Amino acid sequence: MPSADALHVSNLIFAWTKTAPPTLDIPSLSIPRGNSLFIHGASGSGKSTLLNILSGVIGAQHGDVNLLGKPFSTLSHRRRDQIRADHVGYIFQQFNLLPYLSVIDNVLLPTRISSVRRRGLPRHSQKLVDEAKHWLTQLKVAEHLFDEKVSRLSVGQQQRVAAARALIGSPEIVIADEPTSALDQQNVDNFMNVLVAQCKSINSSLVFVSHDLNLSPYFDATFALKSPQREEWV
Repeated sequence: MPSADALHVSNLIFAWTKTAPPTLDIPSLSIPRGNSLFIHGASGSGKSTLLNILSGVIGAQHGDVNLLGKPFSTLSHRRRDQIRADHVGYIFQQFNLLPYLSVIDNVLLPTRISSVRRRGLPRHSQKLVDEAKHWLTQLKVAEHLFDEKVSRLSVGQQQRVAAARALIGSPEIVIADEPTSALDQQNVDNFMNVLVAQCKSINSSLVFVSHDLNLSPYFDATFALKSPQREEWV
C-alpha cells in the first residue's frame, strides 16, 4: 500500500556547526500526495536549507525524511541523487537554465538524466519533444520561442520554461524555491495560477518556499519556519 504522504519529516534538526543553535528544528511535517504546501519564513530561517534536505542534497544531523514511502534520509548520497532525478521536479530561484541550449532542450534535460522521467505518465505524446511542447503550451510559452536560446527570453518566460522542465515526466513531487521573487505582481499571479493547476493535473505534490505571505491562498496548507537565532550561511 503506497504511503499517503509524498513527504514526511519527523524530529528534524539541522545546525551548520556543533556549537551553533539549530537552523532547523521541526518535530513533524507532512505533505499528502497530490497536495500543495507553502513554506514561509524570514531571511535566514532555513527555507533553502530545508528544501535541500527534503530533496536529499544535504543530510540532517538528527531526524528522518521519508519520501514516497521510502526512508530517504538513510540512503546513500548517490541513491538520493537518483531518486531526486526520478521523482522530484525542481524550480530554482535563479531557474538554473542552460543559456546556450534552446527552450525545448532545457525542458528535456530531466528526461536525458532519468529513464523514469522519460517514461513519465500521463504521457501526452509518444515523442519527448512533443511532450516538452505540451508543457510549454500549458505554461503559456509562445510557440515561436520553442527553438530560441533560453538566454534570449524575458525573466518571466524563463521562469515558465523552468516550470515546464520541472513538470516533464510527471514527477510525484515538485519543489519550488522562491521562483517568483524577480517578477512583478501580475506575472506572479499568472504564474501561480498556472503552476498550481498543472501540478494538480498530474497529481504532483507541490512544495513551495517563499517569504511572500500573499501567496499562501494558492496552497492547501502552510508551514512557518521559526525566525533565525543567527545569520545563516548557505
